[in-house]
Amino acid sequence: MNQRAKDESLAIFDRLESEVRSYVRSFPVLFDRGVNTTLTAADGQEYLDFFGGAGALNYGHNNPAFKQALLDYIERDGIVHSLDLATTAKKGFIETFERCILKPRGLNYKLQFTGPTGANAVEAALKLARQVTRRSNIVSFTGSYHGVSAGSLAATAHKEMRAAAGFPLAHVTSLPYEGYLGDSVDTIEYFEKLLNDPNSGLDKPAAVILEAVQGEGGIVAASVEWLRRLRDLTSRHEILLILDDIQAGIGRTGKFFSFEAAGIVPDIVTLSKSLSAYGTPMALVLFKPELDVWTPAAHTGTFRGNNLAFVTGRAALEAYWSDSKFEDEIARKSAILAKELKSIASDYPELELSVRGRGLMYGLVSPRQHSLPALVSREAFSRRLILETAGSFGEVLKFMPALTITEGDLRRGLTIIRESVHAVQDRMRTSVGERKRTAIGA
Repeated sequence: MNQRAKDESLAIFDRLESEVRSYVRSFPVLFDRGVNTTLTAADGQEYLDFFGGAGALNYGHNNPAFKQALLDYIERDGIVHSLDLATTAKKGFIETFERCILKPRGLNYKLQFTGPTGANAVEAALKLARQVTRRSNIVSFTGSYHGVSAGSLAATAHKEMRAAAGFPLAHVTSLPYEGYLGDSVDTIEYFEKLLNDPNSGLDKPAAVILEAVQGEGGIVAASVEWLRRLRDLTSRHEILLILDDIQAGIGRTGKFFSFEAAGIVPDIVTLSKSLSAYGTPMALVLFKPELDVWTPAAHTGTFRGNNLAFVTGRAALEAYWSDSKFEDEIARKSAILAKELKSIASDYPELELSVRGRGLMYGLVSPRQHSLPALVSREAFSRRLILETAGSFGEVLKFMPALTITEGDLRRGLTIIRESVHAVQDRMRTSVGERKRTAIGA
């Protein structure tokens, strides 16, 4: 398909869809099909997907391990919409979640099915924490992303998203995440100082909400030690700890939960994105049983009973989380991803690139050339690889391939990244050279 035909295929989106659309501006293609990590456009061109639905497609596109279960359920006229009625699909999901996830990890949580978005799960978690403690303030962290509805947005750090609210966002205090103030500043010590000083100006919070690995914030991973100390601090001060595992959970960082490596147990956990396993909407809040102070319908939602998601979510748990084989597979691919990204950074020293992340959630960081990740992303897209950028200044090239990606596709994508970095560096060198020649000629 030539450029004119491509432009025409997207014309209706430009004409009728709101200017709020985002990803289509970076990846202006009319997509038609998806299988694991391959997206096929309407013109037949194939693209390698390292974007993964921003964390909603950890098991890839149209995974055959659950597709047939979904088709069979639809074919037999299984209940699709059920609010919070009891259904066989929901019962099967709950039983499987307890057997495959909670019991093996020694976790004792109640399950709350909220409206189908991660933001709604966060809203429910914040409301519950405030009800339990009878305190209104929440502590979140620099670089955080928790959603764009009013309550979740108040706990989100992103400037443009906050500005879009159109009104002041209150009852949340933002504190520095680990490393935000440099290695010499202990941010847990700083937090505790504020709590112990009656004149610090910090209202004692109902809860602390955080991501163990910040996604939109630029793939910033909290250390095991920092997480343990935060858990200790919140416990001693009787503050609830909410772990937002919407993007970093469901195996993305190597374990089912991103906090497992630290050996901590949050009071409340929010899940969504890849929980349904098929890209269909589903969200869940886990909390310790003693926190269940809800009265019936105190937090409700028309679409909190998406049975299609229950069917595929259960099938994914059975297929991938009944033993440790999947975790071992993620670890193997993680080692390949980390090694190759570090090799790229080492081979282009003048770009001063660095690598950070965990599991299959990694970032290639450009601390000085903030335009570089966007240029590399654009170059990679021209070579039919899709991946986004993240961070306060767009300084991070963000890698979120499906956990089910083949080693061949992973290495092929990394080869494209290497070629793209090389091409961008060459253009940058050419541009600098031309500016110098122009200056000399002047």
